[in-house]
Amino acid sequence: QRKKIPLVPENLLKKRKAYQALKATQAKQALLDKKEQKKGKEVKFKRLEWFLHDSWRQQRDRVRLRRLEVKPHGLEVPDKHSLAFVVRIQRINGVSSLVQRTIARLRLKKIFSGVFFRVTPQTIKTLRIVEPYVTWGFPNLKSVRELILKRGQAKVKNKTIPLTDNMVIEEHLGKYGVICLEDLIHEIAFPGKNFQAICEFLRPFHLSVTRHATKNRVGFLKEVGLPGYRGERINQLIRQLN
Repeated sequence: QRKKIPLVPENLLKKRKAYQALKATQAKQALLDKKEQKKGKEVKFKRLEWFLHDSWRQQRDRVRLRRLEVKPHGLEVPDKHSLAFVVRIQRINGVSSLVQRTIARLRLKKIFSGVFFRVTPQTIKTLRIVEPYVTWGFPNLKSVRELILKRGQAKVKNKTIPLTDNMVIEEHLGKYGVICLEDLIHEIAFPGKNFQAICEFLRPFHLSVTRHATKNRVGFLKEVGLPGYRGERINQLIRQLN
C-alpha cells in the first residue's frame, strides 16, 4: 500500500519561494557592492621623501645596533627594583626588521601601549635594541594597581575581556594560587616564579592619549618626554596617560 505524501500548504510554498528569491537578490547585490568597493579603492602612492626617510632610519638603526655589539653600554639597575614597565612612544615606520621583531616580541604593536616585565640582564639588552622608540622605568605599587584596575584586560580563548570577574581569574590562574584581582596585582608588583605566565594572561595596556595630541602632536610628545630609561619617573607618565 502506497503511503500518502503530506501536501505542503500553498501559502507556505509561496512564502518559501519569495524568501529564496529575496536571498538570491541580496547575494547578487552583495557581490555587486563588493566589486564596486574594489573599484573605488584608492591607490596609495608613497612619496620619494618617505623612501629616503625609511632608508635613513634603517641605516641609523644598523649603526646603533653595531655600536651596541662592539661596546654594550651597561645599565646599573638598583637591586631594590625587579619590576619594570615599558611604553612605546614612537612610531616604527621604516625601522629595521630587528627592531620590528623586538617590538612584536614585547607585544608593543600599537603606539602608547605598555607591558610589565621582569628586570634581568637579558631584558635590559632587549630594551637597548628598541630604546629610541620606547621609554621604561620602575613602577610603584600604586601605579601597578591603577593600571590593572583601570585598563586591565585578559586574553581568554583568543578573546579580550576586562578584568571584572574574580571567577575568570581563578579559573585561569588558580593553579598559580591567584584567585582574585588583589592576588593578581600582588603577583605583578612583586614578581615571583609565576610572573611570566600571569603577564601572558594579561593583554598589553593601551594607554589614553589626550584630545589635543591629534592637533598638537609636537607639543604632546614634549609632554611625554624623551624615549629611553627614566627610572621611577615612569610613574609620572603612567599618571599622565592612564
